[in-house]
Amino acid sequence: MKRILLSPALYFIFLSSYGGGIKGIVKSDDGNGLPYASIYIKQTGSGASTDLNGNYEIALPPAQYELIFKFLGYESVTRIVDVGTDFVEINITLKPQTILLQTVTVKASKEDPAYTIMRKAIAKAKYHIQQVDGYSAHVYIKGKGKLKDYPWLAKKMLEKEGITKDRLFITESVSAIKYTRPNKFEEKIIAVYTSGTNRSASPNSYIFGSFYQPEIAETVSPLSPKAFSYYKFEYLGTFKDGNYDISKIKVIPRSRGDNVFDGEISIVENWWSIHSLDLKATKLGIRFSVKQIYNSIEDKAWMPISQQAVVSGKVFGFDFEGSYLATVTGYKIQLNPALPVEMQVIDEKLEKEEAKKVKKQFSQKNQQLKERLENGKEITNKELKQLAKAYEKTERQQQKEPDVISESKYSVDSTAYKKDSTFWTTIRPAPLDKEEVRGYKKTDSISEVQRKRDEGDTLRSRRKGKSKGFQIPDILTGNSYSLNKTSSFEIHSPWGGFNTVEGVNAIYRLSYYKRWVKRDTVNKEKRPETRRLEISPVFRYAFAREKLTGFLRADYRTRTSRVTLSGGRYIQQFNSEEPIHPFVNTFTTLFQGQNWMKIYERDFIDLNYRQRFGDKYSIRSQWSLARRHQLFNNTTYSFNDRSKDRYTVNAPVNAELDNTGFADNTAFTGAIGFEARPWQKYRIRNGNKYRADRSSPIFTLDYRKGFANLFGSDVNYDLIEAGVRQDIRMGIRGLLDINIKAGKFLNSKSMYFMDYKHFTGNLTPFMTTDPAGSFRLLDYYKYSTRDKYLSANVHYNFRKFLFTRIPKVRMLGLSENFFVNYLATPSSGNYTELGYGLNGILRLFRLEFATSFQNGNYVNNGFRIGISTNLSVRFSDN
Repeated sequence: MKRILLSPALYFIFLSSYGGGIKGIVKSDDGNGLPYASIYIKQTGSGASTDLNGNYEIALPPAQYELIFKFLGYESVTRIVDVGTDFVEINITLKPQTILLQTVTVKASKEDPAYTIMRKAIAKAKYHIQQVDGYSAHVYIKGKGKLKDYPWLAKKMLEKEGITKDRLFITESVSAIKYTRPNKFEEKIIAVYTSGTNRSASPNSYIFGSFYQPEIAETVSPLSPKAFSYYKFEYLGTFKDGNYDISKIKVIPRSRGDNVFDGEISIVENWWSIHSLDLKATKLGIRFSVKQIYNSIEDKAWMPISQQAVVSGKVFGFDFEGSYLATVTGYKIQLNPALPVEMQVIDEKLEKEEAKKVKKQFSQKNQQLKERLENGKEITNKELKQLAKAYEKTERQQQKEPDVISESKYSVDSTAYKKDSTFWTTIRPAPLDKEEVRGYKKTDSISEVQRKRDEGDTLRSRRKGKSKGFQIPDILTGNSYSLNKTSSFEIHSPWGGFNTVEGVNAIYRLSYYKRWVKRDTVNKEKRPETRRLEISPVFRYAFAREKLTGFLRADYRTRTSRVTLSGGRYIQQFNSEEPIHPFVNTFTTLFQGQNWMKIYERDFIDLNYRQRFGDKYSIRSQWSLARRHQLFNNTTYSFNDRSKDRYTVNAPVNAELDNTGFADNTAFTGAIGFEARPWQKYRIRNGNKYRADRSSPIFTLDYRKGFANLFGSDVNYDLIEAGVRQDIRMGIRGLLDINIKAGKFLNSKSMYFMDYKHFTGNLTPFMTTDPAGSFRLLDYYKYSTRDKYLSANVHYNFRKFLFTRIPKVRMLGLSENFFVNYLATPSSGNYTELGYGLNGILRLFRLEFATSFQNGNYVNNGFRIGISTNLSVRFSDN
């Protein structure tokens, strides 16, 4: 088992040393070649497939072989052939499957026979996962793709890169794979031949996933325990495959759209395992089609030997399609000795009398389920589910790392990109077709032109005596420069905005980066330990104030810690979490005469520290010494003369404080916070742990204090806050996001308005803040408090609600949101927002409508536009 990762190259060299094998064509009875038909070689446990025209060619050492030819919807054909030193030509004609219907009349009052078949298959799904202790195999994957159409604006840029509508991109790879139960998967790339295929829409999650799992690529499997909630099933008939009876089942989603399959699945009777499947799914408007053919390996388990996937879609005017073919060879499997090979499953719902008889018989003998299984006795589908679940739980408790839900190792052989044409000719299941050959030739010619161009550029640079570095336009456009292997320098593109205090402001930032990398000399695939230092001066010029401010920040981070020290003079919003983005404020100020952003100036030294302990706990601490100055409006400029009369003073309005203006003051403050993810789960890749999303709630506890008289500090207060945040995926039906915070000032003897507890409100048409951590209609500062408070944000994303009940709407990638926001402070009373949103408009945006109430009385309503909730965007000018 362990030598699988070392032997593939020798295996293929061994095959190529013989000149013999099998070749031919697989046709249907009408004479047409069958594309991607499966050829299984029983003696080697190997699979192969035909090309687009039904041709195949497989190199084999001299021996006698039993070959099984398969194609979805056709009867399989078995041939025994003797292979010598020459190729043997075997042409096969497959006949359409003869489907026999069960002698069952399905009446309105009776259940379709598909349901009892699927109940048994679903009950045995976990058994099939646990049945195989491990396996090893080789996988050949060929991926092809092309752009069918693209926006005319992108034409010049794409053609410059050699991308045209008729160009085929193609990638071939050979991998050695190894699976060890319960969740370890290893893949070593032995060979790669590529013309630059973009695999961003790759269906590998379908190819390497298992349909026995409840979900595959976030799509509900027809064998999921919850399958009957998402699918209807229809019995299409039974056909013979050798000595096996195969039942063909139509899979019909109860509501079409993303994250459900549509198509057919065939089940091996009595084994209740997958024989083959032909399923389609969509995700964000991209269409996936997956076909798999399974075969009995050593009469122990049914495993996939051939898989085909097709991907197509249109995103932002780019119309693309791709196809992937995977064939698995050299299966070596090891069964779990704790589980039996054979058992008889009884459907309790349909076979009621048999189920009662079995229960009565074995309850009288007091025989345990496990003993019955070991003896190959009958068992009901419900008992089988219970046993599999209990077995899985016990096994998880015995694991060294029960919080690890998957472990994978990926590596690339050092010679993977150096294989010659002889190697690829030997291992390909079928020769390249004409279009594929043209695709490779096109790439080779473009690469040669690029190589000569690069050589020419190098010669020209040498003649000039210098290479490209800083250019004058970089001052405005920005650029980065490598100083050596571990350090670099970056000029950031200048940006800025407009507000009534500064008028037009311009912000300029420079950055120096230094990295230290320590690699693991034992496990070279493990992520190296990296330390990073960033030193960034930031300059800000306010034209209305005619004043230059700025600060210097030094940021040092490792994988588990981060320290940031900054100091200087700079402006800041009264709410340091920046509830209104400067670009949004620029728009509302100049076009609407609404200067919502309120700022003050601070001379400061800040020190922030964060440390992670293990993978579940972390602490953070912030310390600040600042001299704070009030600022005033210096301009009334507006694009609309009537709008500028609406400008308000640069001082927030608050219900608890009559005047938020302040005299210059000094504040020395400190804060410490604790964060816990007690039930965090992980995925391990190449020895590195990564947090699994939505596997644990996040609990926070924070304490903030203003120190009186220390370093001349004028503030004196204590604030304690607790919070919890969790995303809960409700299957594919929706996503629930909950964010609750509660806090209280234990002491508020001396405070200025920026020290109050502020909440993330919004009064503009645009949303740039966290959808489940902010309000839609709340005034930015009206209910800021120096007392106790409670805020709660609940956001639910529906797969199907109102408009999304229409299948075509769901197929566009649209979803609907419903949200409730609640705030309670001494001045706000019970402030509540109820809202509805349409998410995924043009894949990027969301449109929301919200209504607010105070103590049950209507207050306001409004529309809001934001970035789609499935995209993560950080809006900040720092």
